Amino acid sequence: MEQKLNSVVSQIIQVSPSMKIFRISPDGWELPDFIPGQFVTLSLPFSAKRAEGSTPDPEEMAPDKLIRRAYSIASSSKTKEFIEFYITWVHSGQLSPRLFALNVGDRIELGKKMTGMFTLEQVPENNNVVLIATGTGVAPYISMLRTNLLAPGTRKIAVIHGASNSWDLGYRSELMLLQSISDRLVYLPTVIDVHKEPVRWNGDTRFVQDMWSAGVVADAWGITPTPENTHFFLCGNPKMVQSMFDVLGEQGFKEHKKTEPGQIHVESWG
Repeated sequence: MEQKLNSVVSQIIQVSPSMKIFRISPDGWELPDFIPGQFVTLSLPFSAKRAEGSTPDPEEMAPDKLIRRAYSIASSSKTKEFIEFYITWVHSGQLSPRLFALNVGDRIELGKKMTGMFTLEQVPENNNVVLIATGTGVAPYISMLRTNLLAPGTRKIAVIHGASNSWDLGYRSELMLLQSISDRLVYLPTVIDVHKEPVRWNGDTRFVQDMWSAGVVADAWGITPTPENTHFFLCGNPKMVQSMFDVLGEQGFKEHKKTEPGQIHVESWG
């Protein structure tokens, strides 16, 4: 089975007890081109061990049967050494408990076809962008920012990232750094379960949809986002996505479709 696993785990970063960043490097083949915002599959055989603390598999499978799931890419499209993923451990899941049992040097199958329409290619160059996420939903935005942030232009970008706790705000340090070197980017994190914080959290504590409704982006940009000048990307918890979709719909924004262009781009999971 190992011969069919075409890649190697080259780095693992523990973000929190239930979140890790994985870098997967191809072994003997070259990564294809992709567009920031796209996703690709990771696979492991059923025989791969589960992380300690995971719940048992609900059913037995053939040992060599591959368990395959799609994950958004967090690395820059300019990077050819590895593909980076930001993944949550779902204790009752099939693949993530096996991913969380991996060590550097272990083998894994990485898909060779990146796909998805959740990209900045769908946005006019003169339009601003609001990137809204919860949890690991921030991953495709990291790919976008790492690839395109310093490209010439005047586009304003806002990242609103919500999490239960501050230690779940993956890429927070990088986003703060990017904000410090670009006058076009504003980073707006929020934490909901502040009573669990080991030290006082001085940032926002509202749900992301409430932050938007309160005008945090307009205040940061100094202009009012409208359907004529701004596009939105929503990725993460379906409840957040639906809430933002409803709020934006009331403000005149509509979903972007192939046959009917709009300003709201959605990547939902869960």
